[in-house]
Amino acid sequence: MLGIRTGIVLIFLAAFAFVAAEDGESTEGAIEQLVVETLVMPETCTITAEMGDTLQIHYTGRLMDGKVIDTSLSREPLVVELGKRSVITGLEQALVGVCEGQKIKATIPAHLAYGKRGYLPTIPGDSTLEFDVEVISLSQQTPWQKLVNDVLPLLCLALVPTLLGLVGLYLYNKAHAQPHGKKKSKDKKSKKK
Repeated sequence: MLGIRTGIVLIFLAAFAFVAAEDGESTEGAIEQLVVETLVMPETCTITAEMGDTLQIHYTGRLMDGKVIDTSLSREPLVVELGKRSVITGLEQALVGVCEGQKIKATIPAHLAYGKRGYLPTIPGDSTLEFDVEVISLSQQTPWQKLVNDVLPLLCLALVPTLLGLVGLYLYNKAHAQPHGKKKSKDKKSKKK
């Protein structure tokens, strides 16, 4: 079944390329999926990056024509905490599963980079980007970080409706409570009769 599905996808992609070529559009550089190629793999790779881990990386980002759009080589390494969206989606996805010392080349489609808008004037809209990345260091998420990143947001989601409900109940009771002054005057009138 997998072979048939793969064949159908290849036929679809070939048909898409043929139609685009007929329409005069260039399919060169237009990719739809993230492509990650390992350039250098360290001899030992015992720990791989997961969401929540912190990486220090050096990178060079280019347009498909080779024009450099940004690089960290002349600066300190960039600190990236996976899952915090501190870099574009495609680069973050490419970093999941890497090892300390690994070098990769990530080809990132526009929808996982800056999309149709681009990042003018440097990156035009619908631009596929290429990043050469070297992982300088990898720090795994501590149990405390895991608690803060995973459990605390869920706890807050549960507490917010509870607190809003308690505030609403307090305001409701306050609005429907009789004022103390009127209650006493009614009690005095009934005692006089």
